[in-house]
Amino acid sequence: MQTTVVMIVTIYMLGMLWIGFWSSKRISSSTDFMVAGRRMGPVLMAGTLAATEIGGGSSLGVVEKASNLGAAKWGLSASWYILAMGVAFVILMFFAPKFRESEVKTVPEYFKKRYGKAAGLFTAITMILPLIGLTAGQFMASATIFSVMLGVGWKLSLVIVAVIVTTYSVMGGMWSVAITDFVQVALIIVGMFIAIPFSLNFVGGWDNVINNIPPEALDLFSGIGGWKAIVALIIMYVSTFTVGQEAVSRYYSARDGKAAVQGSLWAAIINGVYAFIPAILGIITLAIVNMNLVPPDTILSQGARYALPVLATLSMPAVIVGLLFSGIISATMSSADSDMLGAGSIFGNDIYKEYLKPEASDEEVIKVTRITMILVGVFSLVVAIMATSIIDLLMFSFTLRAAGAFFPYVFGHYWKKASSAGAIASLIIGGIVSVIFERKWIPGLTFFGWEGQPVIPGLACAFIIFIIFSIIMPNKNESGELTSS
Repeated sequence: MQTTVVMIVTIYMLGMLWIGFWSSKRISSSTDFMVAGRRMGPVLMAGTLAATEIGGGSSLGVVEKASNLGAAKWGLSASWYILAMGVAFVILMFFAPKFRESEVKTVPEYFKKRYGKAAGLFTAITMILPLIGLTAGQFMASATIFSVMLGVGWKLSLVIVAVIVTTYSVMGGMWSVAITDFVQVALIIVGMFIAIPFSLNFVGGWDNVINNIPPEALDLFSGIGGWKAIVALIIMYVSTFTVGQEAVSRYYSARDGKAAVQGSLWAAIINGVYAFIPAILGIITLAIVNMNLVPPDTILSQGARYALPVLATLSMPAVIVGLLFSGIISATMSSADSDMLGAGSIFGNDIYKEYLKPEASDEEVIKVTRITMILVGVFSLVVAIMATSIIDLLMFSFTLRAAGAFFPYVFGHYWKKASSAGAIASLIIGGIVSVIFERKWIPGLTFFGWEGQPVIPGLACAFIIFIIFSIIMPNKNESGELTSS
């Protein structure tokens, strides 16, 4: 089996590297590299937008949470980790034309043009760090597959993944990322879907699943924490996708506002179609363990994230395992490459060209962006080695960057009185508050019952501070228009 699986995955990986090489020939400017020349249609945009956010958390992470084998016992409600993304994309449809009209390459560039250089620099710094955490989470998921597939150690698998993803991402920029994403989102959906009937056959049918899991595992709402947790998850996704370079760059890349709206809608539909597949696989895994078909230690000896790979190798033919593994690797790599490109674009466009060498040519900016992406790959590798839970790492990174930047970014498009002082104050306070609640640095600290969802107190405090500082410390120019500098 191992030879067949390795061969299938190898062919897939070589295909991704070829796309990266082919895409590199389409790069003639930094706009091509960072936002695909702003020529992306709704179909390609939908594929890359959905694939960017369907990653390790939405595959291995959801299976882990739904299986009840890890720390969390979410059951079917784990599907909300993905469904909430779809809801967020529907909401972002209404903002999409405004995002596209701004004609910027990065979120920090928007902050600079709207609020001044200080706000732009501060945003750039605060955006890069979470992108390293997001990349690390995807490396973890891909390495899980590689370690099972190749029978090699965890750390060696991480190195292999980091090298492959960094290589094809660096070559082609947004073009290679978008095209590979389109292939990858189709592969993950097909691969995960095909895995279900083979898993059911292994367990003896759906009736056996039902009879060997606790009834609460099929509750769509309670496991994850009920409606409060779901609402908080939607809010977190809306805020983090709005300001996250790996997500909002897709709106910047659309050929026009209409394409941006259509792409967002189709991305939501893709998320809705996919959402229940990994959750069902997690529930089947739980039934298999409860029936003693697979000893729990077989999975938990290396971590609950190994639930799906172990299930696959035991219950599926080699060809299906190869397809599934390629799909999971697709999901994780499609997210990792976007995160790396986002971090590289921010440093090249908003720090290097803006502050270190303003006279830098497009060719030089692209070179610096590529070097930054390589460094992000290295730092992400280190973080991945130290981390334990994929979803926990991803959610912390999402929260960290979203809380402070969301309101200045959105209000900047609609509220003329939004000021530089308000934006900077929001960035600082939102980040600090969310981290305090996320890390539980102040024991017993509460926030109207929302302390378990740190993005909520972070956003709330950031909003209040943003409004107050914008009113008492207004900009001299209150036109609300973007500057050309």
